[in-house]
Amino acid sequence: MSRAVPVWLTKEECPVGVRATSVVYAADAGFRVVLPETRQAERRNEDAEAELRVIQQAGRKLEQLGVVKASFAGEGWDTERQWAFVKGFTDTRSTTEVEFTDDAKDTLLPVVETYRWVRELINAPSSEIYPESLCEKVIDKLKEAGGKAVSAKMTVGPELVTEERFGIHTVGRASQHPPVFLELDFNPSGEEKAEVEFALIGKGITFDTGGYSIKSNEGMVSMKCDMGGAATVAGALLLAIRQGLQKRVKLLLCCAENMIDGNAYKNGDIIRYKNGVSVEIVNTDAEGRLVLADGLLRAGELNARYIIDAATLTGAAQVAVGTEYNALFSVDDSFANDALKVAEKQHELLWRLPLNAWHQQNCPSPFADTANSKPIKGGGAGGASNAAGFLLRFAPNKGQGWLHFDLAGAYHGQANPLYAAGATGLGVRTIARLLTR
Repeated sequence: MSRAVPVWLTKEECPVGVRATSVVYAADAGFRVVLPETRQAERRNEDAEAELRVIQQAGRKLEQLGVVKASFAGEGWDTERQWAFVKGFTDTRSTTEVEFTDDAKDTLLPVVETYRWVRELINAPSSEIYPESLCEKVIDKLKEAGGKAVSAKMTVGPELVTEERFGIHTVGRASQHPPVFLELDFNPSGEEKAEVEFALIGKGITFDTGGYSIKSNEGMVSMKCDMGGAATVAGALLLAIRQGLQKRVKLLLCCAENMIDGNAYKNGDIIRYKNGVSVEIVNTDAEGRLVLADGLLRAGELNARYIIDAATLTGAAQVAVGTEYNALFSVDDSFANDALKVAEKQHELLWRLPLNAWHQQNCPSPFADTANSKPIKGGGAGGASNAAGFLLRFAPNKGQGWLHFDLAGAYHGQANPLYAAGATGLGVRTIARLLTR
């Protein structure tokens, strides 16, 4: 069993022989993380964020040096600093270990365990994670955490047509693995008529070829991660349960593989949804919004007080905010502001992008009420807002009480100074906190 390598914090300058710009250096049979210089009092929040970023970078460097087990030594290691280190120190396969301080252990162990589970789901190959297996793994994990308060129903393949979940069925019907709609109920009171406080909706495209609007080889390599929204909301519910959640929550996962065969949907096809909205397909690679529409319609049937959906929905969101932020869309200013404040307190980068009622009209079709995109590369200018506008057509109450997370920062194809290659788990803490606040 390997001995944990101690890691200290310091604000002293790097010693002679070490680059002045280094964030970590070897010392005293361990390592020292060099915190940035503190600035004016009115910028303390920026100072704190800068410190956490440096700590995460230091954790990444130590993992790259081959350190497999670390402990927190000396003063200054509060809970958020320890968590920042773990995010950087965790390798793609989650083989590294940390020894938390006694005062942070109870808070951070559930977070670490949840994040590892979410990352394992997203990083697993599509030969292991397909619609049914994803839903089964989510059910098993949440029943383990929530016990008798958790019940679940899977609607599979042709059953989706019977229940009028036409978006999920259309996208997934060409795969050897049938599409699935999971409705999981966490009802801690046990009362059948208890109000549904939250509906969490996740895009669960377990592999995305793009369909007949086929992706390039390089564009398809990471498409096992296209179920990142489903894993994120499932992880958020798991973490919230572990943190003592006592509200009724419905988890709605919209799962399919977007594949190609003679039965696959095609450009020019029209889907008519349960609420009467007709959608012309002009891009089979804009499939995420098609499955989420079914989830939003179900959330409306459940009369959920608040609705949160999460999806790796658009490349346009990554162009807008990069891959260290997630993008947020809502027409409910109060709820959106709450989410931004929660994200800031959880130290998860979240940026609100434009969404107005008129975004619903930005993908017109002469043959249907709307198209699912614009028939141009990337959906054209404002593609992320237009995708959110499409979803707004299906959100209950004209979008009041609804948040849409476009998970631009959910997955990195290659390691970077903050994260190992693969899933990041960004967004899990924010959504979990929205459930428990």
